[in-house]
Amino acid sequence: MDWSQLFKRTHFHEFANTLLIISVILLISLLAPAHLRFRYAYEPGQPWAYKNLNAPFDFSLMKSEEELARERKEVISTVSPVYVIDPSVTRDQIDRFKQNFFTQLESVSRDPYNPFADLMRDPAPYISYGENYLRRQYQRGIIELKEQHRREGPAFVIAVVNGNTLREYTLESLSDPAAARRMLGDTLPFVRLPHTDFLLPLLEEHLQPNLFYNDSITRQMQQEALAGITERKGLIKQGDLIIAKGALVTKDVYQKLESFRLEFERQKSDWKFYSVLAGYLLLISLLVVTFTVYLKTFARLIYNRFNRLLFIMMWLVLYSYLVYVVENIDILSVNIIPFCIVPIIVKTFFTERLALFTHLMVVLIAGFLSSLGYNFIFLQLMAGIVVLLAKVDTRNWSRFFYSHLFIFLSYLVGLTGLSLIQEGNLSEVNASSVTAIGLNVFLTLSAYPLIPLLERLFGFTSPMTLVELADMNQPLLRELALRAPGTMQHSLQVAHLAEAAARRIGADELTVRVGALYHDIGKKSNPLFFIENQSGVNPHEELSKLDSARIIIGHVEEGVQLAKKHHLPQLIIDFIRTHHGTTRVEYFYRSYLNENEQADIDESLFRYPGPRPTTKEETILMLADSLEASCKSLKSPTGEDIDKLVDTIIDGKLHLRQLEDSQLSFRELQECKIVFRQLLRSIHHERIQYPKLG
Repeated sequence: MDWSQLFKRTHFHEFANTLLIISVILLISLLAPAHLRFRYAYEPGQPWAYKNLNAPFDFSLMKSEEELARERKEVISTVSPVYVIDPSVTRDQIDRFKQNFFTQLESVSRDPYNPFADLMRDPAPYISYGENYLRRQYQRGIIELKEQHRREGPAFVIAVVNGNTLREYTLESLSDPAAARRMLGDTLPFVRLPHTDFLLPLLEEHLQPNLFYNDSITRQMQQEALAGITERKGLIKQGDLIIAKGALVTKDVYQKLESFRLEFERQKSDWKFYSVLAGYLLLISLLVVTFTVYLKTFARLIYNRFNRLLFIMMWLVLYSYLVYVVENIDILSVNIIPFCIVPIIVKTFFTERLALFTHLMVVLIAGFLSSLGYNFIFLQLMAGIVVLLAKVDTRNWSRFFYSHLFIFLSYLVGLTGLSLIQEGNLSEVNASSVTAIGLNVFLTLSAYPLIPLLERLFGFTSPMTLVELADMNQPLLRELALRAPGTMQHSLQVAHLAEAAARRIGADELTVRVGALYHDIGKKSNPLFFIENQSGVNPHEELSKLDSARIIIGHVEEGVQLAKKHHLPQLIIDFIRTHHGTTRVEYFYRSYLNENEQADIDESLFRYPGPRPTTKEETILMLADSLEASCKSLKSPTGEDIDKLVDTIIDGKLHLRQLEDSQLSFRELQECKIVFRQLLRSIHHERIQYPKLG
């Protein structure tokens, strides 16, 4: 072994892992809010759960939104709508009056019975009166009244802008065109002109509105009035008691707390920003480093393979950014984010414990970035636990959908309980919140198509793929059954033994079953050199012990090459590599020793290349393979013979240090022994001899 190369690989692996972990910490910490996080949670009507709170600094007591809304409404009601006199109307109507006057005068001049002969001789007084009358009316203003203002009644006040002046009038003091015409009809008979009936229709026609509502000026005046409203209504001095421990958060106290929170978050500066960033960096580092220690201690196979570590750490960053994006979109709630995808997918590829721990870390980190606080963390953690308790199975569509129903119900029950605790009613269980969790659960269904995608991206093996590989119609298994039927039967027996042992200790029984079916596929290249396929003729008799050992050992590498050729997953290839570990081909080794007592023997020529098994499943397969093969050498074994063989084989593996790298605990090994004894006894039990006839 090249120790320098191993040292370099080990150090490069640690460097890559460390760089990945630091990158995860920095990527998440960059999402830290630029303000101080207020550390108190409170709701109106609920008791104060913290110690006595005294004001740490002076701050203004802010008005509530209800108070501000009421004041704004009152202020707006005091601002009169603005109407503006349009001077162009005066000019246009007077000019038209003069034109129409002479037109009408010319028309009556052609009448032989003209009653306006005197007027025709001297029209100037009539023109002067009409022009002055119109000018006075337009100076006062003829209003085009908005319907909503008309409904306010005659005492309603409006503001009139005439040039640079603004005056207020009641509606009863102003005239619209109809009122102006009535006033004209009442006034004109008393004018000292003999022919006022000539003027009446002309003036009526030119009494048009020149006073119009101006929305922009009205809004401007309203804004100026609103600007005078102050948001403050008092001062809380430093040291004043805001609320005592256990006291109810009344409306007044709630407003004090809100005022305190706003001032707390308003008091920020550059050094406080960096302090907040440092705080987030510390907390994120604490969580990520804790998670890394967990992986290094309890999931070394994850930590020691960069692609697996990247896969797990990816979820922390991905969901942090999802929360950040959704939090910055006002119309969305973080409750729509499908956090349950994490435990479903991680459990599919790894263990339930790792799935739960990963989900916990994802939710805790996302909780720092969410504004929902405790409610959000509680709901998401509960949903993740329900995922694991419901045993979501992507191989079973019916169960997969039912489990999502359980997830939805857990969200709904959790939301209902939180609403009753915090509000004393079901106000939080509204259409928007139920829709959000409904979308959440619907999006969780995307875990199903994500599994094959992630399987290919990261080189994992999903249960769906394993179920397909376990089909006996797979080309490789079908070919093995045809060319090496004895090996196929041996593989089936090993699969039966290994699956039962895995089930007993809670290991992955599907994985170990599929691994057992394929572990000896290399034997199909030279099937007659393996005893289970022989029928009286032993080709090893014509070979040297070294050549025989080479062929026997070679079935491992042959199996690996076949597996790669047929694109079997790395998980299955690992079973093929490790099912003999680094043990010797003992029969040929000892035979060679007996034939060459004085020779210098290279033991590595008789030893399998390994490596030794690391996972529980690989270890179980190694033991089941050795036990199944060894039991065939027993002639009419008793139960005691089988028990002794099981102990001998397993103790031998321990003695040869084949289980040193295994995750299988001593207790689990003892449980496997019990299963192996029971099954081997049932397989090799004594048969009853039938009596001969006659």
